[in-house]
Amino acid sequence: MTFVHSDAAVAAPGRSRGRHPVRPQRRRRKDLRWWPFVVPAVALTVAFFLLPFLLNIYFAFTNWTGFSSSIKWNGIQNFIDLADTGVLGNAIRVTITYAIVALVVQNTVSLILALLLQRTSAVNSVFRAAFFVPVLISPVAAGYIWAAILSPHGPLNAAIGIVIPGFDFGWMGNYDTALFTVAFIDAWKWSGLVTLVYIAGLNSIPHSLIEAAMIDGANSWQRFWRVKFRLLAPAFTFSVVSTFLGALSAFDIIQATTGGGPGDATTVLNIAMYRQYGMGFFGSASSLSLVVTILVVALGLPLIAYLRRREIEA
Repeated sequence: MTFVHSDAAVAAPGRSRGRHPVRPQRRRRKDLRWWPFVVPAVALTVAFFLLPFLLNIYFAFTNWTGFSSSIKWNGIQNFIDLADTGVLGNAIRVTITYAIVALVVQNTVSLILALLLQRTSAVNSVFRAAFFVPVLISPVAAGYIWAAILSPHGPLNAAIGIVIPGFDFGWMGNYDTALFTVAFIDAWKWSGLVTLVYIAGLNSIPHSLIEAAMIDGANSWQRFWRVKFRLLAPAFTFSVVSTFLGALSAFDIIQATTGGGPGDATTVLNIAMYRQYGMGFFGSASSLSLVVTILVVALGLPLIAYLRRREIEA
């Protein structure tokens, strides 16, 4: 018997019959096919975020105004002038106060709503949707709506007037209450979103831990404080940080309701920046915008670090 040896019958090791091996160079070319999808996103980020941010840093230290065609470096003179006129100090104080009030009100109300609406049911689903509706409204539109509601002759005073005849308090026209009023409006605007975050956090807590606490005789408050609140740490971190940093950058609602008034009672940093820009002091406006960034970083990073450490300890 004769055996015929054929090259086609015996495939070389590492090769598939009738096919050429995939070369490493061709494989590398295939791996680079992702770049057409990344380049547009990177280009947009550079053009609309990174470049304006860097230019803002530069212009913050110039004498750029709408009254001169020359732009010259003047160091920290813009910050000195803003501090001397009281604009900078007042804006920082108002911004931090506004952010703290909005943070406390928003998270307190949202956590209470989350505890009430935690269980999934038809009724709770309706209320969840109802509380989420303000999130879908434009901040400017929400500001105009509340400006009408809280006007001296608006629906709120009319309702109070049923009990107290002639009640016509100016909620946003009073220097002492205007800031707290707009902070409450901000909390109303975003509480629906934070409520859903807390509901998700509550539903992620193992029910066996709650049952164990009940067996040990813990009452409702003890179950919340010693079990639920501690295990809500990740949701609490996200909610506190997002509401606080968002309030530090507030503009829309305040501009639509008080415009920074009465006087400078609600003049947060972004409102002060808008006023400087409107008066033609572009360098000073850039300086205030840079202060917003510095404030967010200076207050946000320690807050995040503290809350993250609390998550680990919990």
